[in-house]
Amino acid sequence: MHPRPLQSMSSPSPSRRRLLRGAAAGAALAAAAPLRAQAEPIRIGVPTALNDPDGRDTVDAVQMAVSELNAQGGLLGRLLEVKVGDETHDPATGAAVIEALTDDGRADVLIGGHTSGVTLAQLERVAAARKVFLSCGGASPAITQHVLKDYARFKYVFRVHPVNAAHQARALVEFIAGFLVDEMRYNRIALVGEDDNWVRNLLPVLARNASAVGAEVRLTEIVDRSTSDFTPLLSKIQASGAHFALTLFARIASERFVRQWAGSGVAALIGGIDARASRPDFYAAAQGDARGQIVAGFALRAPITARTVPFWDAFVARTGRPGPAHAAMGAYDAVHLYADAVRRAGTVEADALVEALKSTDHVGVTGRIQFDEGHDVKAGPGLANLLFWQWQDNGERVVLWPRELRSGKPFVPPLRRRP
Repeated sequence: MHPRPLQSMSSPSPSRRRLLRGAAAGAALAAAAPLRAQAEPIRIGVPTALNDPDGRDTVDAVQMAVSELNAQGGLLGRLLEVKVGDETHDPATGAAVIEALTDDGRADVLIGGHTSGVTLAQLERVAAARKVFLSCGGASPAITQHVLKDYARFKYVFRVHPVNAAHQARALVEFIAGFLVDEMRYNRIALVGEDDNWVRNLLPVLARNASAVGAEVRLTEIVDRSTSDFTPLLSKIQASGAHFALTLFARIASERFVRQWAGSGVAALIGGIDARASRPDFYAAAQGDARGQIVAGFALRAPITARTVPFWDAFVARTGRPGPAHAAMGAYDAVHLYADAVRRAGTVEADALVEALKSTDHVGVTGRIQFDEGHDVKAGPGLANLLFWQWQDNGERVVLWPRELRSGKPFVPPLRRRP
């Protein structure tokens, strides 16, 4: 399949804006133009899914970071330019987009990505192009396992965001042990997920580890991703006697699930991984029925670092949307840590940048970013984390876990208080 046409975007620097305002002074403009033409721009290629909110927000976040850098004069005396490739959700299209960005688009670096399946299909093209690729979407551990298995070919691949699925699984178990069992005394749980390989692989491991930390797993259930009537699932959760139903949803219509849960007599509280519920507009989409739902994710207006809230507010002001998708936050961080690596290396040459990136220690909007030996973003206290927040009154999101980032008290609707 052929990629969609590349789109080019750039942000004028303050000097460029001054020149435009002074266009009447033709001599000054003519004198300045040759100076601007001496240095080619540094081109950032952004492969992402433009028909998805995550992709749309990723482009805006990259452009936002580029505008900030260009306002400071760019990098190494060169301005930055953004070229976008629409990888859609198709692996073949995604691979072709990498080729287009690094060939016709002449990208110096690749920042973006959306799903793990598409990203994995792109890695051979990245290796062939010998361009640094800062991945900001897929969570599959297989992405950075390529680096460990064949470093010479895949050393250009770094995952900036999110923490990989194995780290997320450990975070889920810590949430079960520390929050559900120890704090809330919700020791009876149900595990429910969509019919996909990542869920089928994760469920038995999660059930085993949840039991090891004191939870009693009353139900494990997989539902078709096209499900619109969740009544049978909710009935099973109620019959199991679970205090908490932990969800594993990436693409399922969770607005319907949440609305049907809110209107049912099911006593269990719900929460877990739910990609749609992690979006800032989900509370409105679920017509307020998400009140009480706990969501595991990364995109949140909370003081994760000193930079998180200012970035969030600037993104909202720039786009008019309620907030960025999680991949957008990672992409914004990726642009700035790339800029830091370029300054330290003194070049945009890929092999030199790989060495500079390996020593990254960057406080971004998603957390403190460091890379392990597989070029994967590290996770844990003081680094990047999976956050657990709760939808509360009027769509407010309150961080509940990790405890050190807690921003409010847990809320349990009266119907769903544990017996």
